[in-house]
Amino acid sequence: MDTFFRRKRILKTLLSLSLVFASLLMIQKFKLVDNSIKDDMEVKSMGHAGWCGPECGLYKGKRILKSSLGNYSPPVIGDDLDAPRVTVSNTTASTWDVHVMNCSEDSAVRKNDWFRRLDTRFHQFVLHRHCRYFPMLINHPDKCRNGDVHLLMVVKSVIEQHDRREAVRNTWGREQTIDGKRIKTLFLLGSPTNGKDTKNLQKLIEYEDMIYGDILQWDFMDTFFNLTLKEVNFLKWFDIHCCSAKFIFKGDDDVFVNTNNLLELIRFKTEDRKVLNVFVGDTISKAIPIRNRQSKYYIPKELFDRPYPPYVGGGGFLMSSQLARRLFVVSEDLELYPIDDVFLGMCLQKLHLAPEMHPGFRTFGIMKRRVSPMNSEPCFFKNLIVVHKLNPQELLMMWSVVENKELVCGCWVDIRD
Repeated sequence: MDTFFRRKRILKTLLSLSLVFASLLMIQKFKLVDNSIKDDMEVKSMGHAGWCGPECGLYKGKRILKSSLGNYSPPVIGDDLDAPRVTVSNTTASTWDVHVMNCSEDSAVRKNDWFRRLDTRFHQFVLHRHCRYFPMLINHPDKCRNGDVHLLMVVKSVIEQHDRREAVRNTWGREQTIDGKRIKTLFLLGSPTNGKDTKNLQKLIEYEDMIYGDILQWDFMDTFFNLTLKEVNFLKWFDIHCCSAKFIFKGDDDVFVNTNNLLELIRFKTEDRKVLNVFVGDTISKAIPIRNRQSKYYIPKELFDRPYPPYVGGGGFLMSSQLARRLFVVSEDLELYPIDDVFLGMCLQKLHLAPEMHPGFRTFGIMKRRVSPMNSEPCFFKNLIVVHKLNPQELLMMWSVVENKELVCGCWVDIRD
């Protein structure tokens, strides 16, 4: 018996040493990666003056500022910490012009009676909703450089959901060319929320981006209320760097997208010359704010007390680049709203437009609010465009089945309807 316990202690010791050794290796790996990235950036900046624009020289020797919203910003350009937030006109900028966010709360709002009655979980949102554009931590301004992007796949994600991003990259989000139509992919991220291992998570996402080169990240916390910030910051980025792309599919990282059917829908719209105002998805009409405090989508009366305009489920929708640029312009004159897809509906309403309902977009699943064998039937996925929600394993499995050339289905949905 003593021999058994001695062996057990030895095994535990060996296991602990192995874990320590593995951790040291990972730390060393990140240091090597970090040094490699820094060296590469220095070489590129010296060899190519235009590699990162005029900001390159300004970044050297500047401090890192911790913004008022609790995240670390890129190096500050200049030393005036009280500089006003950059305002954006409707004229297209040439570079991302927000390098520091020194955004304090709008204390005047606290004096309003409606604010005192407002549910406390909305206080920070209301006090800071004038903070619209944020510094970029990871950028890819050359994503559409060649001007031949037909479809830009834009996916909302958070740092911890690496497995979802990997599943998307291996399925419908794969960068490829189909029938001469080039498809590019980008993932939209904020910063880790407070209380998490922020530094290590940031290192991991930088390493992931070094491998794939498909991440846009801004310096605001990745929370539910900040999803609207992803919308407006992406629209600004698109207007600057990627407006030559013809169409944008925007969706979540837990949806199934039938890429061929999506391209077919685009082809019909193009042939019918109905491209200018394309905004297609799973439309929700005559909705009103949810007053149930337990709901994720709860909105108090003090914040909004009118019916919603028609909007599409944020799980996945298609829009043309022309409309995206117009949405960017009108979005700047609207107060931010904590539900991102409703906010886009408000932008459309300001343009006197309504989204187009399409039966191929099922952002609530194939059968709403209940489990059904239909939700795992490959032929439904083969004949639809977007289906919500699938975990990474389900997405990979369904993709392999639907892409199987031997799959024969006896019914189909006309995606032109």
